[in-house]
Amino acid sequence: MPEGLIVKALSGYYYVSSLDQDGRPVSGEATVQCRARGLFKKKEITPLVGDRVLYELTENGEGMVKEIRKRATELIRPPVANTTLAVLLFSLREPDLNLPLLDKFLVHIEHAGLDTIICLTKRDLYEGSPSEDDKVLMVQEMYRKIGYEVLVTSARTGEGTAELKKLLAGQISVFSGQSGVGKSSMLNALEPGLTLETSAISNKLGRGRHTTRHVELIPLDNGGFVADTPGFSQLDFLELGVDELSPCFREFQQYAEGCKFRGCTHIHEPGCKVREALEEGHISQGRYDSYLQFYQELKEKKRRY
Repeated sequence: MPEGLIVKALSGYYYVSSLDQDGRPVSGEATVQCRARGLFKKKEITPLVGDRVLYELTENGEGMVKEIRKRATELIRPPVANTTLAVLLFSLREPDLNLPLLDKFLVHIEHAGLDTIICLTKRDLYEGSPSEDDKVLMVQEMYRKIGYEVLVTSARTGEGTAELKKLLAGQISVFSGQSGVGKSSMLNALEPGLTLETSAISNKLGRGRHTTRHVELIPLDNGGFVADTPGFSQLDFLELGVDELSPCFREFQQYAEGCKFRGCTHIHEPGCKVREALEEGHISQGRYDSYLQFYQELKEKKRRY
């Protein structure tokens, strides 16, 4: 029974690419359109893009997914398996950079256990005044200090694209971020010839239409795969517990170990080393404000559910 990689899921079908002896998808071969065996539905298991599966060909030339290999990672939103790297794309302009939303994406990615690259897009739309350049440098420095790779890019001019592509080599990566930030444009710049659909930004709403309507793994010529996923302007915390929020803020961890009380919320307890680090300037006030906002969201959802 051959082993393959699900590279696209659409309307109940799973498109499977064959794997060679080294476990890499075979380039140039057509994918096999497969259904999933009914047993998965009974067990409430859904095959995901990125799954390594065993499948068999049926008489009509299609295939049937028979077994799903153990997943190394699994994302709920977007639904992708076995990704090793998340690339969070946030534009400097159209729409303007939204740091609280970036922090929310980072919480989800930290909870999923993936490495992260923050990719600030549309550098060509930035006017380049000293104050705006200072803002970009401030954002880069803040997130790099936490431990994140931060790239400033432009799909139009090519700035930063070579560096980004190098980091994607040999990995299954997921591209995610607010709609309209240029995910498809960036993929077109990384892999000439893709010609993925892009859309203009709505001046009224300040965001783009969703040009990506399903999850699909896009092969790069350096051995990497990128999951181009639908944009999300809203994320919820249904899968996250209140006590799981603090560890998703990387910069809290080294201080949280010294808090006076076990299970410290870092909000009101005496002897809190996280708040002490905040007062001393070791933790960004903006990041801490995001933490407080998300904590309240989680508490409210817990009461409702």
